[in-house]
This record gives sequence, structure tokens and C-alpha cells, in this order.
Amino acid sequence: MPQPSGIHARRAALQMLDAVLRRGETLEQAEHAALRQVRKPADKGLALAIANEVLRWLTDLDALIDSATKQRLPDDAKPRAVLRMMLAQWLRLETPPHAVIATALPLLAGGPRRLAHGVFSTLTKREVTLPDVPTLPDTARARWGAEHAAEIASGLAEPPPLDLTLRAEAETQQMAVQLSADSLAPGHLRLARGEAVEKIAGFAEGQWWVQDLAASLPARMLGAGQGRHALDLCAAPGGKTLQLAATGWNVTALDISKRRLGLLKENLKRTNLKASPLRADALTWEPKHQFDAILLDAPCTATGTCRRHPDVLHRIGPRQIKEMVELQRGLVTRATEWLKRGGVLLYVVCSLEREEGEAQAEWIDAALGLQPSPIAADELPAGLQPTEQGWLRTHPGMLSEYSGLDGFFVARWIKT
Repeated sequence: MPQPSGIHARRAALQMLDAVLRRGETLEQAEHAALRQVRKPADKGLALAIANEVLRWLTDLDALIDSATKQRLPDDAKPRAVLRMMLAQWLRLETPPHAVIATALPLLAGGPRRLAHGVFSTLTKREVTLPDVPTLPDTARARWGAEHAAEIASGLAEPPPLDLTLRAEAETQQMAVQLSADSLAPGHLRLARGEAVEKIAGFAEGQWWVQDLAASLPARMLGAGQGRHALDLCAAPGGKTLQLAATGWNVTALDISKRRLGLLKENLKRTNLKASPLRADALTWEPKHQFDAILLDAPCTATGTCRRHPDVLHRIGPRQIKEMVELQRGLVTRATEWLKRGGVLLYVVCSLEREEGEAQAEWIDAALGLQPSPIAADELPAGLQPTEQGWLRTHPGMLSEYSGLDGFFVARWIKT
């Protein structure tokens, strides 16, 4: 019996969700194996869309499923996983119910198809809906606090738009008109999602690279390089390296990942910018000279990227946070040794966790003898403000009128 069209995409989505929710893998790790048997690009895109929407709305999808069952299905039960996908396709991807049923029930071959069919039919007859804003998992709400979590959740209802950073800041207005884009800062463009990146004007010529607005802010805080030496620590895939090189810094771009450094080198070649990529472990590497500036975009839990990587909402807990805090302190300590007197250290994480952001800045203030260099309001795009301490904290609910931005923490010091 031939399988219905699109079944491979649904099977891949189910495999990805199992890897994330049961084994704790990242969605990026899971997709390589899951999509191996999916040949059509459209089907690969559909599989990823289903998985992302399930992860984004998981708490609310489960609430709907539970409202239609006499006994609660176990969290790891396959019928619950398939029902999550069915509801996400119907309520988020606007797939007609008959098509949802035709492509989902074969995933339960030999299993409780009747249960899944019955629950889904009950919910469609009720004409249920999802809330305007996703409900975050209890674990995330507990860590972030109810009020703060609600603000963050307001930025997660839709996948983010596409942000570009321009190689030449002076071309901002011209490129904004050419690409029908908005600009929230000099050298920044924001486009609607949908078009393949490689097909956007200026890609082949290296006029820009993809980089979330929040991710582009730290490098701006170092100003023009004028030939001075900067270390981009944990640099790949290289957006900040490209920014620094474009503003006149002599950049050493260090990262431990061979694959990610390959992406950095590709972007340098495409944009015709110069830097010195270096593969090394920052915890054991020793530089040949000290630096005028060090930008440490430290490894972190990456919970600030939840609007584009909703798997982090379900994978991250106290153990992962603790591991990252220890690693971050080791990297900051070493980076401080490599900084010239009068040099600038930028500590950056794409995390929403206080332990990785504000608490780390407090520790640096107390332990390392660096002079805080507060971030000023005029260094930031309109709508963003530094904290009382002169740090920057962003989250997905900010700049909501422009579709938000990722969650970052940034702090700056001078070595005296």
C-alpha cells in the first residue's frame, strides 16, 4: 500500500522531537539524522516547521490533548507525540484536518490509531484554538519569574524575521530601499522571512551576512579599530569577526570547532574581509601578544535564542547552567590575562539566565580587578536602554513593534 504524500516529513519531525524531548539533543543535532531520508527540500522544510511549532507551543498543545482524554497520556507516549504534531499542523501551519489525519495516523502503525484519531476529532469539533502567546514550560517560568517570563513569551509567538548586518554601514539606506527592508540601527536590515538567503541581492557580492540585531550590538561597543588588535574569542560562525574586520580591527578569531571555523572562513572569503582564524582550545591556548580588545562571546545555554531555537525551552536546567557558569569563569579569567593595560573586555552571552549574565558580571567586578566601562544609551538602537549598572540585557519581548530580538547579556570593562 503506497504511503501518503508527506509521510517522510512527518516521520522525520517525530524523530527530531523524540531526540530533543527524550534524549536532550539540540534540534540542530537531531535534524542531521532525521532528515537523511527526506529528499525534497520542501519536505525538509516542513519537517523542521512541524518540530519547531511543537516545541514553541508544547505546553499549550499538551493542555488541549489533556482536555480530551479521560486518562492523561504519559509525556513520552507516542500517541501524545503524534497528537502534538497533528495539532501543530492544524492550528499553526493551517493544514486541513483531513490531510493531518491522513499523514499522521500511519505513524502509529500497529498502535493506538483510534485513540489519536478520536482525540484529534474531538478537538477539531470543539474548534479549539491556541492562546495568542505561548505558555512557557514551568521550569523556565520558575527560573525567569512570572512577570519576566510573560514578557519573554510575548516575543515567541512567531518565528523571527531575517536580520542582516551590512559590510558597509554607509550603504544602509540604499540597501534598505533595494531590499524593501526596515533598519533598526546603522548597518542593520530586517527582512520578512521566506526567501532563501542565497537568493537575496548582495549575497554573492558579500555585502552582508545574517546576524540577529542583538548579536550585532556587542561589536559596535568597541568602536573603530584603526589597526588595533582584537581577539574574538569563541568566534565562529563569525558575525562579530566580520563586524570587527569591517571597522578596521586586526582580528584574531579563535574557536575550537573545525566545522564552525569553516563557516567563518567561507564568510570571510565571500565578504572579502580579512581576519586570522585560529583553531584552538581557549582554556589551554597561549597568545603570542596581548590585545587591545577582547570580545568573549562565551559558550552558554543559549536560552536567549528561544524564538529561533525553541528546543532550549525544554532542554535547559540547573545542571547545564552550572556547567556553563564554570566554563565562562575559566574563559574570562584567561581572557583578562591576554588584555593590554587600557584594553577593553566585552563579556557576551546569548542567555536569559541571571547566573550566566548579571551574576557573572558581579563576579568579574569582585574577582578580577577590572574597571567597569558602562554601556551608554546612545550606543544602542532606539527602544533599548542599559541597566542601572551599565550592562545591556535584551530578551525576545523587547522591540515587539519590530518583531523583537534575541536575548543577550553584554557587559564591558577596561583593564587598568
